[in-house]
Parts: sequence; C-alpha cells; structure tokens
Amino acid sequence: MTSVSGTTAASTAASTTPSASVMGSSQLDSDTFLKLLVAQLKYQDPTSPSDATQFLSETAQFSVVQKLDALSALDQKVLDASKTQTAAALIGQKVTWTDVSGTSHTGTVTGTTLGQQVPNLTIDGQVVSLDDVTAVGTVTSTGGSGS
Repeated sequence: MTSVSGTTAASTAASTTPSASVMGSSQLDSDTFLKLLVAQLKYQDPTSPSDATQFLSETAQFSVVQKLDALSALDQKVLDASKTQTAAALIGQKVTWTDVSGTSHTGTVTGTTLGQQVPNLTIDGQVVSLDDVTAVGTVTSTGGSGS
C-alpha cells in the first residue's frame, strides 16, 4: 500500500512539473495544450497505454479554462463600458482629484475622452484620469456645528 501511494505521488509530481514550468514562463493556450497532449501520446509506454478517460478529463478541464478566460475578457469589457458611462455621467459635475504630487484639486468636468481603458476627464481645461478622481459633488467640510 505504501509503495502504491509513493508511486502515485512520484508520478503525479512528474506529470505536474512540466506544466508548472510552462505556466511559469507564459500562459498556456490551446496550441500549447495540444502540443503537450501529442507529446504525451508520442512518448507513452506501449506496454501500459494512457487511460482514454484521463485525456477526456484533461480536454474537458482545458475547455473550462478557455471558457473562464473568455468570461474574464467579457468582464473586462463590461468594466470598461461602466467606466465610460461613469465618465460621461460626470460631465457638468464638480469633482475633486489628486494629481501626481498628491495635491488635491476641485473643478467642474467639461468633457471626457473615451476609447482608452481608463477614460480621461477634462476638468477646467486640464486632462485628468478617471482613476484620479477622489470625490464627486460639492465637498463640504465637517467642522461646523458640534451636535
């Protein structure tokens, strides 16, 4: 029983090591997966061929990874569209933003530049990234009445 678990652990480590080194250098794509699959078939031991269900399982897992990648790309498009909509909705609004030196400024958004991953706002003649905006609307100080 011990030798079986030791063999399984050794074969599992041997089968995951090439994949781990490939993933470390770059992302796996369908071409890489197919090359690995062909190499695995080419160099298998003819006296103990690989299990066909294992190949089917690996193919199904790769299909799931591809779908998750496509879903991630779609999520990024939704996020970009949301940022674009947010930037357009800020036109005419008073906003506060922080510049690269850490100084806070306030002004009115007069326009927006779309098409980038992060839209830019035109605020009183200055171009500011939407990510630099820290507040929207009239900012009032909280140091007044002490109720």
